[in-house]
Amino acid sequence: MSAPTYRSARAARFRTGLGFLFLLAITLLAAALASAQKRDFLTTDEVEQVRQFQEPNERLMLYNRFAASRVGQIQDLLKKETAGRSLLIHDLLEDLVDIIDTIDVVADDALKNGFDISEGMQDVVKQHQLIAKTLQDVDAMDLKDRSRYQFQLQMALDTVEDAIELAQEDLAKRKGDVVAKEKKEQVEREAMRTPTEVEERKVQAAKQEEIDKKTGRTRKPPSLYKPGEKPGEPVAGAPKP
Repeated sequence: MSAPTYRSARAARFRTGLGFLFLLAITLLAAALASAQKRDFLTTDEVEQVRQFQEPNERLMLYNRFAASRVGQIQDLLKKETAGRSLLIHDLLEDLVDIIDTIDVVADDALKNGFDISEGMQDVVKQHQLIAKTLQDVDAMDLKDRSRYQFQLQMALDTVEDAIELAQEDLAKRKGDVVAKEKKEQVEREAMRTPTEVEERKVQAAKQEEIDKKTGRTRKPPSLYKPGEKPGEPVAGAPKP
């Protein structure tokens, strides 16, 4: 083989090697990004049910059932030691924390918008207490793989205990706290605006008020519905509140 041919072959192998390394790096990066993305804590079916249950009390009780479902799955997994069980328990506990946090958000939004959620909150207290008791029982178990989900178990316990305390709070007081917090945050946001931004907002508000007067348009009352959501019947097979 002549020198030029040898150099060409070596260069080709070098380029091929670089190409392989590049593809490998891209693959590893994609895998890292995928693993870094937070999992959805609700299933596709559960998301659809949330869209169907618009009334705040019904939605609170629906989330309660989602939380109870996660706890039931954890109990089933703990009955028999299997490979990969600890990871599943960890993920279920993580979902449970997100669901309980969402219940608090739904309750606060409902109170802020003037809804009576006394019925839903009674169910929340009852279910949260059951969940706390079950998690305490799980915490008392001496299992080989508990170290892999111990941190998440403690987080779930802390979250549900805090949520019980919040759910037992007087709703009128809680509403006042929610409204006061929102006003405070609004004042803080306004304080961060530049004078130009403040003036622009005043001008836009004045223009909108003038348009409303001319067209007779009135503002819609506050709603818990998300963009695109509409009232509807519960999906087939969905549990009734």
